[in-house]
Amino acid sequence: MVEIPIDGNLDLHLFQPREVKELVTEYLWACRQKGLLDVRIVHGKGTGALRKTVHSVLPRLSTVESFRSAEERDGGWGATWVRLKPLPPGAEQEDPPREP
Repeated sequence: MVEIPIDGNLDLHLFQPREVKELVTEYLWACRQKGLLDVRIVHGKGTGALRKTVHSVLPRLSTVESFRSAEERDGGWGATWVRLKPLPPGAEQEDPPREP
């Protein structure tokens, strides 16, 4: 198992495609718990398969406010910026997500 720092930057190059849906869901949850609302997911350019998987998961997550391809300086179409909704006022912790 790979330990992932919760720092708002998720690089998917180390993971198997079958792990991506659950990983992205859990990582975004962990970022939101830490107050990191702008998250970059690096999926690479390659065939676009990982990008397609990431972009299929994001609209199904109620905690995602918006997402867009990164600017060229941040990875271009090989990365996606995700904006998360802040935790509701007074909320300290939320239950971990279930895979969409």
